[in-house]
Amino acid sequence: PMDLMVEATPRRVFANAHTYHINSISVNSDYETYMSADDLRINLWNFEITNQSFSILWSKATQKPSAQSKNSCPEPLPCLATGFGSQTRSGPGQHQLCAGTPILAFPPCPFFEEPEDPSNRSFFSEIISSISDVKFSHSGRYIMTRDYLTVKVWDLNMENRPIETYQVHDYLRSKLCSLYENDCIFDKFECVWNGSDSVIMTGSYNNFFRMFDRNTKRDVTLEASRENSKPRAILKPRKVCVGGKRRKDEISVDSLDFSKKILHTAWHPSENIIAVAATNNLYIFQDKVN
Repeated sequence: PMDLMVEATPRRVFANAHTYHINSISVNSDYETYMSADDLRINLWNFEITNQSFSILWSKATQKPSAQSKNSCPEPLPCLATGFGSQTRSGPGQHQLCAGTPILAFPPCPFFEEPEDPSNRSFFSEIISSISDVKFSHSGRYIMTRDYLTVKVWDLNMENRPIETYQVHDYLRSKLCSLYENDCIFDKFECVWNGSDSVIMTGSYNNFFRMFDRNTKRDVTLEASRENSKPRAILKPRKVCVGGKRRKDEISVDSLDFSKKILHTAWHPSENIIAVAATNNLYIFQDKVN
């Protein structure tokens, strides 16, 4: 007798097309092609062709990637069977939508940016406005972007400002200095739509994750932990207290555990079933059933 050993073997290897570390891979809606992105380049591949790819975006090729110019999280446009859409961060809080066919991209592309209020600018402004994730709505009309503190919803027909802005953990603004020192300020949180595009979900610290109802404008904070993950257990809303007296069911912002974070989230396409990843645990929750 011997222990069972599981070994992964590559089926295909797509190599030598990126100069920097690959930070994102997205499969296109035709299920024949996919995109890969590093800090400066986005490539379009065919699953059956391993030695060639189309470079659909190449920004500032002569410079090293920096906080001022960096691609992140390309996302395929779901409503075009043979097209693609990719979001790239072009500057602080800026993102560009590129659309075309699998062969060619057609500039100029829409450029979405919300002007920054000069009175709110600080040393951390550029870092916290960096786009960490982008998702197209199922209808194809909206895109949702996540930066360090907020989730924003943009109408593809309006480039100058988002139509909705949701504060994920605004109570951390006073903690940006310490978050910078422990590198948490560079964490990349994902965001996700529910099946009808009416609710938004994204992660936070202390194993908290947030849900925002776009119709009622109500929001809730829930916690994914092993203590309350018993079968059929009901999650109780959590609240974070900032200064002053703390209620019994609240947690102080100074007590948050920044080593526990939910960066990855997913929502079932038609059911109220969600999955969140917290460190080395995967939690799956569903709506209350009788």
